[in-house]
Amino acid sequence: MLKPVRTLITIALGCSVLAGCASAPPEQPDNLCEIFREKRDWYDAAADMRDKWGVPIHVPMAIMYQESSFKHDAVPPRDYLLWVIPWGRVSSAYGYSQAKTPTWEDYQRETDNGWASRDNFDDAIDFMGWFISKTHTVNGVSKWNAYEQYLNYHEGWGGYRRQTYAQKGWLIQTSRKVQARAERYGAQLRSCEEELKRGWFERLLFG
Repeated sequence: MLKPVRTLITIALGCSVLAGCASAPPEQPDNLCEIFREKRDWYDAAADMRDKWGVPIHVPMAIMYQESSFKHDAVPPRDYLLWVIPWGRVSSAYGYSQAKTPTWEDYQRETDNGWASRDNFDDAIDFMGWFISKTHTVNGVSKWNAYEQYLNYHEGWGGYRRQTYAQKGWLIQTSRKVQARAERYGAQLRSCEEELKRGWFERLLFG
């Protein structure tokens, strides 16, 4: 009789742990220091991305905020048939980075990272570092230029070259918002990064 009870308890505890693993968006998304204080592992992943791709942390973080508001399972709005019947999604974008499936598969192939998942922050921030670095290589855009980087991110490298954004006033305005957020995030990070670099033992000693 006790064995089934133990099994039920184990299942319940397992479900509870799995539910806890789903990362909720940060409580203060307008402050990069507070984001990383709340989610220390995010800072470590972002720093690894910076070291690997030479991309400043504040640029992909500003783009990620714009794309998903830091929701791990973010999806685009639904498309509708005859304005009433749900008919799939407007694109295949998914996860923190809102990477579309073909671009994500390019990233997996080029980085030999076939296990990468779009709803994993570490993988998503690494994908964004890869994309921003490649934008610099393909279209000559500075890795620090959040405005132009976002235009590439939204329109693709070919679309950027064809200036498909030129007739999209809303996209240009959004890119300016991303640039402004990136500048704020950069200033915030400069004020707290020494603290964030401390290991767990130093934090225990010095707070």
